[in-house]
Amino acid sequence: MTLFKEISDLLTSAQVDELTRIASTAKFVDGRISNPHSKVKQNLQLHDEAAYQKSSQILMQAMFGHEDFRNFAFPVAALPPLMTRYTPSMRYGAHADAAYLQLGNMSLRSDLSCTIFLNDPASYEGGALRIQLGTRDLRFRGAPGSAIVYPSDTMHEVEPVTQGERFVAITFIQSRIADPWRRELLYELNEIAALEGLRMAPENFTRMQLIQAKLLRHWGDRP
Repeated sequence: MTLFKEISDLLTSAQVDELTRIASTAKFVDGRISNPHSKVKQNLQLHDEAAYQKSSQILMQAMFGHEDFRNFAFPVAALPPLMTRYTPSMRYGAHADAAYLQLGNMSLRSDLSCTIFLNDPASYEGGALRIQLGTRDLRFRGAPGSAIVYPSDTMHEVEPVTQGERFVAITFIQSRIADPWRRELLYELNEIAALEGLRMAPENFTRMQLIQAKLLRHWGDRP
């Protein structure tokens, strides 16, 4: 069980270029504007309504249009992704994400967090996303357009950038299946059915489909 998902092609190169263009003329401010009491957050975040609307629309369409993202996350809703920057000496110390976030007039339960990488990791040093999963200590510095999706209740951090600039977008997802172990079990079962289903005897494949549907009904808390 991995509990996290790397997606190498969430964005096309054209989408990355467009997001970079939007960010180049947009205003970024101290990231603590959205978390003023944080003692570990040191970054810059987009603070430009027009740029936020354009960039978040591109990113949301990419996420919900990507089959592997949908299959892994079982998404009900997501916070519109926010572009952030880290310049030398900036970091985001070890933390777990808030359990609930405001999305318009509703609260969104943060089951999964997602970092979308927007610039070449060769253009900066440091700045790895470090995630603690049990006894595993994992670090990610993804290529432009790639993403990492991981449980929001894990301890994680962005290590200090020592040179260049780290440019990413972040978002939080509410899943139909809150429990990460159940979510990944159903994801794996669905993957096996998709890859091997046509090789199975038709009656056994139908039985597997029934199990998939029953588990989704039993474990899912949103339609």
